[in-house]
Amino acid sequence: MKKPISMIKKPLLAIEQWFLQTPLRSLDLAFDAALAIKAIEDQHFNGGKISQASSTYGDTVYSHFDADLRRNLDIIKVRLTEFRNSRSVADIYLQTFTPKNRKVVSADSANVNGKTLPLSNQDKLIIDKLAFIDEVVARYHGLAAAPTPDRVSPPATSLVSIPPKSGAVAGATELPGAVAVDVKSAKIGQGAATPGGGKSKNIVDQTSFLPRSILRTLDRFKRELDPKAEDEVVQDFRKSKTKTVISLKFILLIILIPLLTQQISKNFIVGPTYDRFVGNATEVFINVDMEAEALEELQRYEEKLKFEKILAVEMAELHLTQENALTPEGEENPEPAQEIAHPHRWHIENLSEAEIEAKVREKARELAEEYQGRSADAIKNVFADIFSAIAVMIFLAKSRRQIAIFRTFLDELVYGLSDSAKAFIIILFTDIFVGFHSPHGWEVILEGISRHLGLPENREFIFLFIATFPVILDTVFKYWIFRYLNRISPSAVATYKNMNE
Repeated sequence: MKKPISMIKKPLLAIEQWFLQTPLRSLDLAFDAALAIKAIEDQHFNGGKISQASSTYGDTVYSHFDADLRRNLDIIKVRLTEFRNSRSVADIYLQTFTPKNRKVVSADSANVNGKTLPLSNQDKLIIDKLAFIDEVVARYHGLAAAPTPDRVSPPATSLVSIPPKSGAVAGATELPGAVAVDVKSAKIGQGAATPGGGKSKNIVDQTSFLPRSILRTLDRFKRELDPKAEDEVVQDFRKSKTKTVISLKFILLIILIPLLTQQISKNFIVGPTYDRFVGNATEVFINVDMEAEALEELQRYEEKLKFEKILAVEMAELHLTQENALTPEGEENPEPAQEIAHPHRWHIENLSEAEIEAKVREKARELAEEYQGRSADAIKNVFADIFSAIAVMIFLAKSRRQIAIFRTFLDELVYGLSDSAKAFIIILFTDIFVGFHSPHGWEVILEGISRHLGLPENREFIFLFIATFPVILDTVFKYWIFRYLNRISPSAVATYKNMNE
């Protein structure tokens, strides 16, 4: 009996040692992430913090360092949380279950170069690592400025709430979930950010005894005489170009990712799997609308064949009458009717009842195969759409910076239009989605979605949707016009009212 117990005891001890080493292992991973941030600072930012204000790189290169910075800060947060929790659990475990005469490698001792450090040296090593982590992370506290009231849209930054250093251990174990990244290209051009995190006032917003037009003219002369004016213009143009490229790429990806994911997953993942496990066992009609549509098509085909039979009989009788109307001498009747009388000239077949029934059965088999394929495609579409939605959510979760840049790009594009253009776009969208003719468009959209997913076209649901959703959408439009557009561009609201009347 001792041999099986010894065989089980050895792996259990290995698992126990792995568990007790979890705090130090987590701390090492957090320390490595801090070293990675420090290496980026030393190699590319002259030992300073990672910030676009202190870098000589463009927006695209800086976004690469920004992504590495945020990833390492996330690693530090997760690993230090794991360090704190696992160390508490390990201490409780050691105090409760470990015998006093048993030696274990706990969270309070470590193996460095094959030697077990004493308790005091191990505590000093932990404190040094935590102090280094805290020193690196504390550089990224309070980079972003609070939004000012005259900003059109919120700033494209991620705020940080990293607490200041209050001790080597306590200050490093509470870390934020994100890092502040100053995305300069995502700010609307209504004033430059000051080094202290605020926003410098535009000369137009300053109160003076001189008219503002004179101040604007003097400010324009001052900017034109500045020797660095050309460099600033080129730099602003490059930032605007980069922002436009990123926004257009984001729009293109947000369109292509769901379409490509849906098609690829349907043709290479869902389709082969469904055909293998279900195959011909799919129901011919997965809803009553498909069955009614197939029955209507089969009846139309049968009536067409019967109509052609009747027409062929009538044309044959007419052709026979025209042949008998020839004169005895062989002269033709002066009425030129026989040119159109022969039934074969019009490709009309005189089918018997048995032939008609056989063609109807063949058509029924074709319809059964067709609608079985449509039913299978509808089921495949459901799973393929789920894959597509997951792909879009993952893309949006990993594109926060692109979303912020796209929002500011959209704000600049919309609010930079003239008042008449704004009013035209608002009227166009409202008339399409909530106008008098919009119910027909919503009906077509809902019917198309129902066919795509293989759902029955519930007329009551469609009418209920049309009666409620456009009304809610119209309310949202009006609230946006009253709450935001009326404050930002009252002249556009006035133009909208005049055009809409």
